Amino acid sequence: MISPAGFCYNGDMPKFPIYLDMSGRRGVVIGAGSVAVRKVQALHEAGARVTVVAEKIDSAHSDAIELENVELILSLYSKNYLVGATLVIAATNDSTLNRQVYHDCQELQILCNVVDQPELCDFYTPAVVKRGDLQIAIGTDGNCPAYAGHVRRKLEGLFTETHGRFVEQLQKLRSQILEQVSDPNQRKALLGQLAGDESFNIYSRKGQQHWIEYANDQIADSTTA
Repeated sequence: MISPAGFCYNGDMPKFPIYLDMSGRRGVVIGAGSVAVRKVQALHEAGARVTVVAEKIDSAHSDAIELENVELILSLYSKNYLVGATLVIAATNDSTLNRQVYHDCQELQILCNVVDQPELCDFYTPAVVKRGDLQIAIGTDGNCPAYAGHVRRKLEGLFTETHGRFVEQLQKLRSQILEQVSDPNQRKALLGQLAGDESFNIYSRKGQQHWIEYANDQIADSTTA
């Protein structure tokens, strides 16, 4: 396997986990079945400009991808449709076509994911728990998506919408701490304390206003220490 940068790639090497900002960037999905539609919707939610290339699409799936910034091209596959893409997902039931898409992406140095074929993937899409700005991604190196889904369902029971709201408040508080606490070691310790379990328990049990008062007291103590 050759990476998009042109280096030899060892499939056994550990992967580099990232969150990719796709806002305004082009993503191409080859295929228009149920799996492809889920990939289109995920890219759309991430703010990508999505191009879907398929020979045909049934009405149910057509309705599902009639979204802003999603372009549907009813056509035979052509390498030309990949040009300018940040990433490509091949999700057809034609293994020969999927492999061709992958090889074309390698030539064009575009990241490619061929669904259910880990050996033809430059990246994997993890199972994700979303709670507002809090996102927890679970991956199995592409080897067992079903288990990643199992872990996701368990985590969904542990992390609630309250955790998402807590993250929003921490973000606001972080800006306040950066302004008011000059010592970097104090900032790090304070942020660690306010992001901890005791702080979250105060937020979830006593409410947002009580937690803000608690947080401000901790900041005041830090600045006078």
